[in-house]
Formats: sequence, C-alpha cells, structure tokens
Amino acid sequence: MLSALARPAGAALRRSFSTSAQNNAKVAVLGASGGIGQPLSLLLKNSPLVSRLTLYDIAHTPGVAADLSHIETRATVKGYLGPEQLPDCLKGCDVVVIPAGVPRKPGMTRDDLFNTNATIVATLTAACAQHCPEAMICIISNPVNSTIPITAEVFKKHGVYNPNKIFGVTTLDIVRANAFVAELKDLDPARVNVPVIGGHAGKTIIPLISQCTPKVELPQDQLATLTGRIQEAGTEVVKAKAGAGSATLSMAYAGARFVFSLVDAMNGKEGVVECSFVKSQETDCPYFSTPLLLGAQKEALPVAPWCPPSPRLSEEKKGIEKNLGIGKVSPFEEKMIAEAIPELKASIKKGEEFVKSMK
Repeated sequence: MLSALARPAGAALRRSFSTSAQNNAKVAVLGASGGIGQPLSLLLKNSPLVSRLTLYDIAHTPGVAADLSHIETRATVKGYLGPEQLPDCLKGCDVVVIPAGVPRKPGMTRDDLFNTNATIVATLTAACAQHCPEAMICIISNPVNSTIPITAEVFKKHGVYNPNKIFGVTTLDIVRANAFVAELKDLDPARVNVPVIGGHAGKTIIPLISQCTPKVELPQDQLATLTGRIQEAGTEVVKAKAGAGSATLSMAYAGARFVFSLVDAMNGKEGVVECSFVKSQETDCPYFSTPLLLGAQKEALPVAPWCPPSPRLSEEKKGIEKNLGIGKVSPFEEKMIAEAIPELKASIKKGEEFVKSMK
C-alpha cells in the first residue's frame, strides 16, 4: 500500500526506485511533530532517495521517530527534542525542510502568522547556518514571502549565505493548479504542469495558465474563477477544516515532491525543474518565484594527478543551476504580476527589517 504514496504527480515526481550509491540523502525536518511535519516525514521515510531522516521539534519527536522507524524502508530515523538537541539533528545534513510554526485558523491571513513564525524561522535557520551551512534549506513556514528574506538575512549575519541553496517551497500552488486544471478539463493530473510564479500568498500567487502543458483554452470568466480558486485554495482548506488546522496533507505531499526533485538534481539527474520563491533578478522584487533548473553543475575535476580532468559533480554548485525566468505571459498574467509586486516588496521588507531589529 505505501508505495502508492510515492505515485508521481507530473514529470517532476517520476523517479526510479533504485538504491544506487547516490541515493543517500541526509534530510532533517524541523517541526516534525506538527500537522505538516508528520505526514511529510512519512513521505520522506518512504523514499529510496533518503538514507537518513532526522526529526526535530519541541515536543513528541521521540514518539514520531519511533513510529516511523518501524516502516520497512531503509532510511534510518532519529528524533531530537528541544533546542539543546538541535545541533546534533542538523550535523551532516544535505537538505533541511522547515514546516515549523503555527498554522492558520479561519479569518487569519498568512501574514497574521508573522510575529510567531518569524521568530521560529530565525532561530531554526540560525542553527542551520551554524551546524549545516552547506545544506539546502527549504522553508515551508508561512508567510513564505517574509520567511525567505528572514532566512537569507540570518545566513548573511553568519557569513554563510548562498542564494542558490535557500528555497521558499511554493510547490503546493503548482500542485493545486495542476489538480484544478485537470479537474476542469478532464485531464490526467499527472500530465498537467502549470507554472506558478510570484509569491506564496493571495494575489502574489500567479498561475501562468497560458504556459500550461498540455495547452488549455479557457474563456476569460472561467480563467478568472480558476485563478481566484488557486490563489485562495489555502483559505478553502482552512474554512473546510473549521478551526482544526490548515492544509497539512497536501502541503506535506508538495514539500516531499520539492525535496525529491532537489535530491534527484543533486544526484546528477538533468532537466529537473521546480518553481520556488528565491533570490531573483527577474523583476524589481529582490525575491520572486519562477521555474528553476535544479542541479549539481558539473565541473572538470581531475580524478587523480595522472588523469585528464573529467566531469564530476561539484560540491559547491548544488541547488539552483539556472533561473528559467517568467517567459511569455498573457496580458491578464502581466497585470497580475504588476499588481503583486507592491505586496511582495512590503512582505520582503518586513522580513528583512525583522532580522535587522533582532539583537
């Protein structure tokens, strides 16, 4: 039954189930006991790409780790509890995923989470900067439009900032867009791919339906309704759960999809593309989500002094290989981009100012 959890949802998730020497990713989940953290940890434990899974939270991690450790897949699992155990959780990690923080309740915006989650993210990313500065950092904690600038500023403070290794996980927007388009047009969702650019809140979420593969035609009123649903899909779940939480299961799925894509690319797989909210020069916003080619760029490194250089995976260049940019957009999408930028800039500034005001 469990193998069904690894079912691909689009080209980015299709992977082999071999256990080659490269499939040895050491992944940490910070906030592993929470509503996203537990199902995310389950999906990671189920993957042959992961060899070591370390779980951190301020409560319940020994129990979550014990439970997951009984699953018949090869990843070793260990739980770490409280700030004094955080350094050991992070040592040697290749990828750190951070879903820690408080979820939205009905009537709340993602920005309402700022005060609590900003402090949590700043504390956890400071530990990452100290104990695994080379790791890929994947931020799920909302508001992503502010928590990514927070992470960047924290890494700068510690002198280990690499913009190619810090990702705001917006994958759920893409997953939702794919699912909703497939539902509307009676397509197989595994074959639909809608790039979603901008940010990860309300009107900053910009689905590029004009770039959808396969190509879909929608009348303007249907397009506007679909776009609004994608932008407010998180609120749809918050309302449906009626105070019992926000999108946790779909977010865990999307987070796992992003991590698997990242690890595939780090292992040398070519052509892996995911959208993510990152440091960017694509607009006049300092951070912006666009499709990214992920990878471990190859450099000619000599195998031995007497051998000619041969392409090997460069340790320093993992992460973003190339920002693929916005591409050609429709006038409707162009208008959405223009309207999103002021809100994005304000959220980014709020995150940056938060770190500057920290003692």
